[in-house]
Amino acid sequence: MNLRSSWVAETGQTREDTRLTQLGATTPANPLDVRSGILPGSYDGQYRLSGFWLEGGAGTMTATVHEGRAVVQADSNQGAYPVTLAEPITLTFADGDASYGRIDVVVLRVYDDLYDDSGFTKAAVEIVRGTPAATPVVPALPEIALPVYQVAVRAGISAGKGGVNWSTDVTDLRTPTVAVGGILPVYGDTGNGAYPGQYRDSGGALQRWDGSAWVSYPSALGGIAPSGAVATASYTGQYRDSPAGLQRWNGTAWVTYQPVPTWTNYTPVWRCEAGVAPVLGNGTLAGAYVKTGTVVTFRIYLKIGSTTNLSAQDANGDWTFSLPAAPVSTAWKLDGRVLNAEAFDETTGLTYQGSGLLAVANGGVVRSLRDTLKTSGSSWDKSLPFAWAVNDILSVHGTYESAS
Repeated sequence: MNLRSSWVAETGQTREDTRLTQLGATTPANPLDVRSGILPGSYDGQYRLSGFWLEGGAGTMTATVHEGRAVVQADSNQGAYPVTLAEPITLTFADGDASYGRIDVVVLRVYDDLYDDSGFTKAAVEIVRGTPAATPVVPALPEIALPVYQVAVRAGISAGKGGVNWSTDVTDLRTPTVAVGGILPVYGDTGNGAYPGQYRDSGGALQRWDGSAWVSYPSALGGIAPSGAVATASYTGQYRDSPAGLQRWNGTAWVTYQPVPTWTNYTPVWRCEAGVAPVLGNGTLAGAYVKTGTVVTFRIYLKIGSTTNLSAQDANGDWTFSLPAAPVSTAWKLDGRVLNAEAFDETTGLTYQGSGLLAVANGGVVRSLRDTLKTSGSSWDKSLPFAWAVNDILSVHGTYESAS
C-alpha cells in the first residue's frame, strides 16, 4: 500500500504507518524524511539543549547520559523513530590502547529486526568504539543511529591513569529538532533549511531560509536589520542599522546612507599664476571641508605672517588655492564666480567682498579671486584689493560639485 494513514483503519495499522504519519517533533528534511535530532529544552529554561547531556566522572572512564527525547530518521520508506530516555544511564568506555589513541562515538541506536535482522526491537544508548591508530578516525556508525557525542580515548588511559579528560577530549555532536513549522534553535550544525520560509534562532538573531541560505529576519523581507545582526546582505538595497548610522548594501559593501556631515581639516596649497610662488613663512594657512556624495562645502583661511614672502611675489601674481576635492569638469559648472571670498585689511579695519572661479588645474583650485562689489577686474594678489601686510586675512568659502 503506497498511501499510509494512521488511526483510520479499524484494524491492521502497522508500526510503519505510525512512524511515517506522525506529525509531532518532525522538522522536515524533505517531503518524506524528517530531521534526526534531540528535542530542545531544559529544566530551568537556561539552555537550548539539555537532553542526552553527557557528564563524565573526573579521573574515570565512566560517564552519565542524562534523560531526553529525540527523533531518529531511518530510510524514507521506514520512517522516523521517536525515542525517550526517561532516566539517566551510565556508560563505561574501554581503556585506551597501549600504543595508539582512538575515537569513540556515543549514539542513540534503533534496532528493528524487521529491517536489520538483529534479533532486537528496541532503542539503546551505546558506544561505538573506534579503532586505535596513529591518526585515529571516527568509526562507521550503525545504519539507524543518531550521534550525540564524540570522545577521544588517548593511548594508555584508564580509570587508574587519569581517565578521560572530559573537558578537552569530548565533542558535543547533538543537534536539535522541533515540531513542523517550529523555530529551530541553532545548536551544533543545523544544516540547510528544508523549504523557503523556514525559521531558526541563531542565538543572536532570527533567521529565515530563502531557498539557498539562512538570512537574518526581517532583512529578507525588506526590513532594516538591527545592529550586529547581518554581516553580508542577501540583496542589493538591503538596509541595516550600525553604530555609524543607517547603512545600505550596494552589491559589494555596506555604505553609509544619509551620513551625518562632519568637518575634515586639510591644508590648502597656495600658488600664483605668475612670478615667484608664495611662501607662507610664519603665517597661517588652513582649510576644512564637508563632503556628502559629490557636494563639497569648504573654507580656506589665510593670515599673512611677518615672514610671508610678499615682497618677492609678482605684483600681478594672481593667487590660487587648492580645493579639498577636484571639481566636476563640466564647462558651465566651472564658469562663473561661484565661490565667495573676503579680504580683511587689518590696518584700516575694512573688509572687501570678492568671488572666485573653479578650475580643474592641479587637481582642483579656486582662482581668479576678484572684487564682487567693486569695479576692478584684476585678480587678487599681494597688491589687490589692497596692499597686503602682516595680520591681513583672506577667507574663501562656498559649495561646489565634485568630480566624484
